[in-house]
Amino acid sequence: MLFALPLFALLGLRQRLRGPGPQLSWRERWALLGMGLLGYYLSSLLDFWGLEYVPVSLERLILFLNPTFVLLIGLLFLGQRVSRRQWAAVAVSYTGIALVLVENLRVEGSHVLFGSALVLGAAISYALYLAISGQLIQRLGTARLVVAAMSISTAAVFTHYLLARELETLLSWPAEAYLWALANAFFCTFLPVTFTLAAVRRVGPGTTAQMSVIGPVSLVFLGAWLLDEAITPLQLAGTAVVLGAVWLLTRPAPQPGPIDAPPKLG
Repeated sequence: MLFALPLFALLGLRQRLRGPGPQLSWRERWALLGMGLLGYYLSSLLDFWGLEYVPVSLERLILFLNPTFVLLIGLLFLGQRVSRRQWAAVAVSYTGIALVLVENLRVEGSHVLFGSALVLGAAISYALYLAISGQLIQRLGTARLVVAAMSISTAAVFTHYLLARELETLLSWPAEAYLWALANAFFCTFLPVTFTLAAVRRVGPGTTAQMSVIGPVSLVFLGAWLLDEAITPLQLAGTAVVLGAVWLLTRPAPQPGPIDAPPKLG
């Protein structure tokens, strides 16, 4: 986060040179603070904590539920309507997750439940982040919102670190660790955050969440390839069920065909 902060600062400076941003109300400022704490502080914290207890394949699959959470948040808090097809997709999603969770309990043990609950909290936190960003991005624009939210997240992460660890520990890692952190800051933090909020502005938080499942799909198989995690037939079946639900959720609704004009008399 500290390596990524200068990149966001440069982005903010570029926007500042283009002119001052809009004045936010107190309600919008509190929403921005909540967005910064939810997205890349709380969500990341719960996700990495959960990974201590569950395999990457299950963690990614739980994150597949992100679009359903965005959908439910829109229903409960933003007055959005949910179609029958969307409700069906939600039901199918949770059926697939249940299949994989039962299989992981058999293979991995009972600690999977605790880890799954942590990852579930991460998914809900990130869904709230996307929902709030959809409300603020029209006021601030992509770049300003990215800079503000990530500055808040970085401050929260660094404060947490100072409360939990000694500052000297941060400076004691080998050079390779800092190179990996630098690569993570650019490729896994700066670019994804900027692209995600740019997508929210163009297609909305719901569609952005739905398209983000491409990442979790790849991780199911990368976990087996790079981390030697076992993938059983039941896990593959559950993954297929969840992917089917996401396809059902993202498939455009059929449009009614043109109405034929009545034949002319005479």
